[in-house]
Amino acid sequence: MDKFYGLLHLSFWGYVIATLIMTHITIASVTIYLHRHQAHRALELHPIISHFFRLWLWLTTGMVTRAWVAIHRKHHAKTETPDDPHSPQVLGLKKVLWEGAELYRSEAKNQETLEKYSYGTPEDWIERKLYTPYSSKGVLVMLGIDLLLFGIPGLTIWAVQMMWIPFFAAGIINGVGHHSGYRNFECPDASTNISPWGILIGGEELHNNHHTFATSAKLSVKWWEFDIGWMYIRTLSLLGLATVKKLPAELRSIPGKVSIDAETLKALVVNRFQVLARYSREVILPVLKEEKHKAGEAGARLFVQAKKLLCLDQSLLTTSTKSQLSKILEQEATLKLVYDFRLKLQSLWEKTTANPTDLQEALQQWCKQAEETGIEALRQFSVRIKGFVSQPVIASA
Repeated sequence: MDKFYGLLHLSFWGYVIATLIMTHITIASVTIYLHRHQAHRALELHPIISHFFRLWLWLTTGMVTRAWVAIHRKHHAKTETPDDPHSPQVLGLKKVLWEGAELYRSEAKNQETLEKYSYGTPEDWIERKLYTPYSSKGVLVMLGIDLLLFGIPGLTIWAVQMMWIPFFAAGIINGVGHHSGYRNFECPDASTNISPWGILIGGEELHNNHHTFATSAKLSVKWWEFDIGWMYIRTLSLLGLATVKKLPAELRSIPGKVSIDAETLKALVVNRFQVLARYSREVILPVLKEEKHKAGEAGARLFVQAKKLLCLDQSLLTTSTKSQLSKILEQEATLKLVYDFRLKLQSLWEKTTANPTDLQEALQQWCKQAEETGIEALRQFSVRIKGFVSQPVIASA
């Protein structure tokens, strides 16, 4: 009877733990190797670690590095448009959640996508002779390994392994991660953080953070967020097996700095999403709270609707929500004023062709006008802007 339970002959919970460990290694391979290393070049991996991830993905997913990277880069380039390979905003949440793997396979056949977006992916002998031409054979090898180690229960373990990435990566991240959750930053797409604790999907739960800082090796931003993929990267770095190349810069304020200079402009452009987040938190929400208090119960419902719409990126407003926002701003002059200043501030870093002198004058004018509005929260924010500087984050952060 023992032969039916493989070489390891584990208990029921032993099989469960073994399954979780192996599927977690697969998730780690996707987030560290395919996503952060290959697609975004946020870190470099030692060849031994890099090849381990490639081998493991061949065994457990059958995915080809070139195809995965190309599709993901296209997703970033075409997010929430009809050309996005897997946008729930375009295709619907149900389709992306339950048919995410089919969408991936369909796009992987698009030679234009592969040729345009797959630059820099492995083209060595083993990739050309084994991983790419025999991409579907690795999972059969994994089936044999599971049967050898776990016996008959290995069939179930293998089935779970085969469903893990199609559901959690292709479905949950690409689907729910662009539909439901919280947002730290109003980047111009619908990405959300599914959970502040990125454990089950290797840190990919922090999807809004990723779309805001796409080339960062670290996906957590707030102190209370946890990215287990980053923990693994830091461990590999300490062992000399990984080198972090990119992390998001931090927005800092220098006490006593009251002039707008080159450092201020750099901070405004490099940290534009943090600046917008702070504007929402330090200007829009306090003004909204004050106006809501003045309106009393009669206007409470109006302000509940306004809270989200006033902070949302304009590109995400639908025809219906644009109409709602217009009605709110028509009724509340103070809210309209701070909202208009938000749009003017945002327009400054969108002037990519403007020279530094023009940008500096435009920001000085914005601050002068903001301080003349008589709105205390806006005046204080204008003063704080002058002290902004952008500082790179060291890899140990």
